Amino acid sequence: MYLMLIILGITIVLFIWGKFTPDIVALLSMISLFLFGILDLNETLSGFSNPTVIMIAALFIIGEGLSQTGWTAVAGQKFMELAGKSTSRLLTITTLGAGLLSGVVSNTGTVATLLPVTISSAWNIGTLPSKLLMPVAFGSNTGGLLTLTGTPPNIIVNNTMIESGLEGFSFFEFALIGLPLLIITLLYFRFIGYRLLPSNKTNNKPVDISTTLHKWIEAYKVDDDYYRLRVRSVSPLLETKIGKWSFENDHQVSIIRIKRRHPNRLKGNEPFIEFPDDNTEFKYHDIITVKGDTQAINAIMIKFRLGLLPLEPIADELRNNLINQEVGMTEVIVTPKSVLVGRKIRLGNFFKRFGVQLMAASRNNKPLTDREITVKAGDAFLIRGIWSDIEQLHEHHENLVICGSPEGIAKTVTNITIKSYIALFSLVLMIVLLVLNIVPGAVAALISAGIILISGCVPISKAYKGISWISVVMIAAMIPMGLALQKTGLAEVMANGLVTSLGSVHPVVLLAGVFLLTTTFSQVINNSATAVLMAPIVILAANALNISAAPFMIAVAISASTAFLTPVGTTTNAMVLTAGGYKFSDYFKVGFPLLLLFLATTLIIVPLIWPF
Repeated sequence: MYLMLIILGITIVLFIWGKFTPDIVALLSMISLFLFGILDLNETLSGFSNPTVIMIAALFIIGEGLSQTGWTAVAGQKFMELAGKSTSRLLTITTLGAGLLSGVVSNTGTVATLLPVTISSAWNIGTLPSKLLMPVAFGSNTGGLLTLTGTPPNIIVNNTMIESGLEGFSFFEFALIGLPLLIITLLYFRFIGYRLLPSNKTNNKPVDISTTLHKWIEAYKVDDDYYRLRVRSVSPLLETKIGKWSFENDHQVSIIRIKRRHPNRLKGNEPFIEFPDDNTEFKYHDIITVKGDTQAINAIMIKFRLGLLPLEPIADELRNNLINQEVGMTEVIVTPKSVLVGRKIRLGNFFKRFGVQLMAASRNNKPLTDREITVKAGDAFLIRGIWSDIEQLHEHHENLVICGSPEGIAKTVTNITIKSYIALFSLVLMIVLLVLNIVPGAVAALISAGIILISGCVPISKAYKGISWISVVMIAAMIPMGLALQKTGLAEVMANGLVTSLGSVHPVVLLAGVFLLTTTFSQVINNSATAVLMAPIVILAANALNISAAPFMIAVAISASTAFLTPVGTTTNAMVLTAGGYKFSDYFKVGFPLLLLFLATTLIIVPLIWPF
C-alpha cells in the first residue's frame, strides 16, 4: 500500500513538472506498477483493451468525419455569425453548446466534435484556442450531468442504488442539479475564468481559404481567362464526346468542369463532372467552366453556338464551384533540385497524367501564358484535383513543393454533399444507440466510425492521423492506476476513514467529505473507476447512519465529473491539452475556483432536492 502511494505521488509530480509528455508519464507509471508486483501483466495492459479507450479512438474518427465533410466548417460559420467579433459571446456559445450536446452524446464525443470548430472559430475572430478549449472541456463535463446517460458516473450510481434495493433516478432527474451547475460554469468563464486562461500560441491555426484564394488570384491572374458557357439546343456539341473536338490543341481552350443542368442518376448522369475527359459527352443545357483567353472563348462560342453565363466574383467562383471536400486547389513550386528543371513540357498534358488540372502558371510573380515552357527553378503552378491525386503528384516528384495545407483548405469548405449527410447520420445513429442503450457505448461509436470509413467520408489514412494518440495512450496507461488503488486497498482505507469520521458530525459535513474525496480521486483516475469505488462505500455509510443515500450518490456523480485540476482526470481534459498548448498548472489555476463553486452549490442545492 505504501509503495502504491509512492508511485501515485511520483506520477502526480511528473505530471505537474511537465518535463515529459503526458503519455510518457502515464506509461512509466503503468510499467512501475508491473515491475513492483502491484499488478500482473493482464492488469497492467488492461487499459489498452478498455472499452473507454476504444470508444475514444472511434470518436476521434467520427469527429474527423464531420470535419472532412463540411459540418464543422458550417458549425464554425454559424458560431461566428452568432458571436460576431465578440470573444465573450463565442466563449458562451461554445461552452453552452458543449454542455447541452454532452447531455445526449458522451463528453468525449462532444469535445471531439467541437474541437476543430472551436479552434477555427477562435482564430477567425482574432483570439487563441487556449482561451476557449478548456471551457469547452469543462462545459462538456458539466453537461453530462443533465441526463442519466450523460456520463458513466450517473449510470454507475443509479445502478448501485437499484442493486442495493433503493429507488433509482429518473432520466432527467440529474438535470435538477446539472442545469444550475452548467449555468454557474457559463457565468464563471464569462466573468472570472476567462481572465485566468493562458494565452498560448499554438501552431494549429486553420487555413483562411478566402485569404489564400485572393493571393492566388493576384499572383496568377486567374480572373482574366475563366468563363462559364451553356450548351444550347442548337449546338453541334450535343451528344458528342469532348475528344472529338480537340479543344486543347485546336482551340487553346481547357474544359475544367461540367455541371449537368438536367442530371439523371438512373442514366449515369451525375450533377457534376469534376474532371471531364475525352469520353465525356455533352448534354443539353450543360454548364461548362472553361479556361482560355477572350479571343479563343469568343471563337468557340460562335463555332459551337454556346451561351455566355455570368461568373460570380472570382474568389466565390473558385470557392463555391471549383473546390469542395474531395476536390481542391493548391500551389506547387519547382525546387532547384527537381528533375523537371530544364525540361520542355506542355503544361496541361504533364499534369493531366496525374489526374490533376493545371489552372495557372507563374514565374517571378508574373503569369505564364505559354502552353509549352522550359521549366525553371521557382516556377509555380496552381493545380486542381482530388486531394489524393495531388498527394500522388508530390510522391512522384519529391522536389515539387506543395504550398500551404490542402487538407486544411478542404476542412474550411462549407459545401454539404451526400457524404456530409452520411457523416451526420452516423453521429445521429450513435446518439440513438446510446440513448436507447441498444449496444454498449464503445460498440455504438465503432459502428458509427465504421460507417464513416466504409462510405469514404474519411480515408483510412486520414482517419488515423485524426486520432490524438497522445490522449489515447495516456488514458489507456492511466486506467491501471485506478485498478491498483482498489487492489492495494489504499482507496478503500482513505474512503472509510473519511466517511466514518465525518458521518458522526452532521450529514452536510459527510456530504462535503464525500464530495472532496471523490473529486480528489477523479483528478488522477478515471471518473468511472472513481464512481465504482465510492458508490458502495457511500451506500453503506448512509445505511449505517439510517439516512437517505440519494443525496450522497448525487454528490458522487457530481464530484466524479469535477476533474478540473489535472489534464488526466477526464478524457475531455486530455483531448484539449495539446490543442490548447496547456500545462498541468493551467488546469489547477482555472479549475480550482470552479471546483469550489461546485462544492458550495452541491452543499446548498442537493439537500433541498434530495433530503437526508
